Amino acid sequence: MPLSLPSPFFIRGEMTQARTARRTPRDANKLLPQDQAAHRWFRFVLSFPPHLVRDYVRKFRLSSEDCVLDPFCGTGTTIVECKKLGVPAIGVEAHPLAHFASSVKVDWSCQPEGLLKHARMVADSASRQLLSEGIEDNPVLEPDWRDFDKLRRLPSDAADLLLKGSISPLPLHKTLVLLECLEAQRNDCYYGHERLAAARAIVFSISNLEFGPEVGVGKPRRDAPVVASWLQEVGAIAEDLKQLKDLPPVRAVVHNADARELSRVLEPASIDAVITSPPYPNEKDYTRSTRLESVLLGFIKNKAELRELKRLLVRSNTRGVYKGDDDDRWIQEHEAIHRIAEAIEARRLALRKNSGFERLYPRVTKLYFGGMWRHFKDLRKVLRPGARLAYVVGDQASYLQVMIRTGTLIADIARSLGYEVLGIDLFRTRLATATKEQLREEVVLLRWPG
Repeated sequence: MPLSLPSPFFIRGEMTQARTARRTPRDANKLLPQDQAAHRWFRFVLSFPPHLVRDYVRKFRLSSEDCVLDPFCGTGTTIVECKKLGVPAIGVEAHPLAHFASSVKVDWSCQPEGLLKHARMVADSASRQLLSEGIEDNPVLEPDWRDFDKLRRLPSDAADLLLKGSISPLPLHKTLVLLECLEAQRNDCYYGHERLAAARAIVFSISNLEFGPEVGVGKPRRDAPVVASWLQEVGAIAEDLKQLKDLPPVRAVVHNADARELSRVLEPASIDAVITSPPYPNEKDYTRSTRLESVLLGFIKNKAELRELKRLLVRSNTRGVYKGDDDDRWIQEHEAIHRIAEAIEARRLALRKNSGFERLYPRVTKLYFGGMWRHFKDLRKVLRPGARLAYVVGDQASYLQVMIRTGTLIADIARSLGYEVLGIDLFRTRLATATKEQLREEVVLLRWPG
């Protein structure tokens, strides 16, 4: 598919025909057909869309002379879109799987023909290995496999990290054979792209996972084509690379680091703009929604590694709270946040909710905003005077239906640290399932005066 990229005049904020295209509310958070290249290689469920990045690149009048930061990089929407637009970008991401995905998505040096040739060689090797064991990758008839003792399994420490039933025994065996063949025939020119293709195939074609938007387990697949699904994903990457490799080279890098400690990996006064979407204070565990592919690709091997990963994340859910956490001390003087925490605790008592997680709701709310305070404080060191910032955040009522106006509170924290609040744009609204109330998803606009 041809790339649909704005002209340089569009990037600098001039009105063009492309600007007149209208998006319906239904499309607001979707990956549009013209945006598929690179973005589709791997993407978090409910990632914010590339067209939103374009809007603020234009609004901030950014060019090839500027540098954009996404301190909560995720799977790279901002840095990929900036690279397409010819604007240098840096991402920071603590989750190793997301860091890997975003790094691969901005690597367009891979030769598509060579990638396909090597992938087919790996696929042939994996298919031969499976056939030698009496297993077809994509059988015409439903397999009648009964000898499950012969199938490969994950080590118990790794298997214990997965949602029960995430992947059925036969597809798991095939996947482990494919990954072993990929490792045995590793070619560093293609290795990252091939592994990212495996991650996407695992989630959407091989596993039993469902997203709605929270991750869960659906109807078990007794079997699934693994090698064929992987080759299809590699083919999509190769097709995109044919278009992307002709774009002018632009710097795009991703650091595996904590967004609360940006000055450890970024140069002082090196950033002209920030376009990002941090986690929201809710019960969404961002390590849970990527657990299967993280484990199968070896990014997380046991509970100790998972625990260390969670310590690098802003505390946005109760599953990531630890005894020694103290980010809440930074917002002790913020009355609005404390009122929300008190309201959550009062409602918990009134409803007689006494589980361990429910008791943590007030604390995680304060830890979240304290973590964001730390982020904004350290961010000041790497911003150039006059830097513009856009934070995509959403209202939340996850904690016993007590409303948290995230955008307003984020703006208040930033203002207390010396940022100018330029405004809050409405991105979209969504209906809260429990309360049927309209929740706002907003873009908080800031400026760092220096």
